Amino acid sequence: VLIEIERKFLVKSDKYRSDAFKVQLLSQAYLNNNPDKSVRIRIVDNEGFITIKGPSNDGGFSRFEWEKKIPFDEAVELMKLCGDQLILKKRYFVKHNKIILEVDEFLNNNKGLVVAEVELKTTSQKIVLPDWIAEEVTGVNKYYNLSLISNPFSSW
Repeated sequence: VLIEIERKFLVKSDKYRSDAFKVQLLSQAYLNNNPDKSVRIRIVDNEGFITIKGPSNDGGFSRFEWEKKIPFDEAVELMKLCGDQLILKKRYFVKHNKIILEVDEFLNNNKGLVVAEVELKTTSQKIVLPDWIAEEVTGVNKYYNLSLISNPFSSW
């Protein structure tokens, strides 16, 4: 069993772009939209993944996550089952003070939204964040990808 522990933050400048050591284009969609057990299909560059996530615990800090790489053509076919409910984003990877921040710059209906995530080893792990990080939104449902499909940033 894998437990994902992460914190989410809004981003207040685009400095993360110049600090990034890697950038990827991600597209993802959900085969079901139950927040207690979501099933996500993701394509990163030319690789496919299927992910199952359980309900959030600890105020949104942790939850069960299982992910497996699947053939690209199968990921494409599974995404077709999801219709037009697609999340598209650029992900920037930034190393800062011994942590890796993943900064998602959302596209399409969520253009303008930029969220940084950091995965932690424990819920009490102390981290030092860069100055381009704004308020924490860990546990705030509207910032989660699953919510952004039905309530996109453009409609806020």
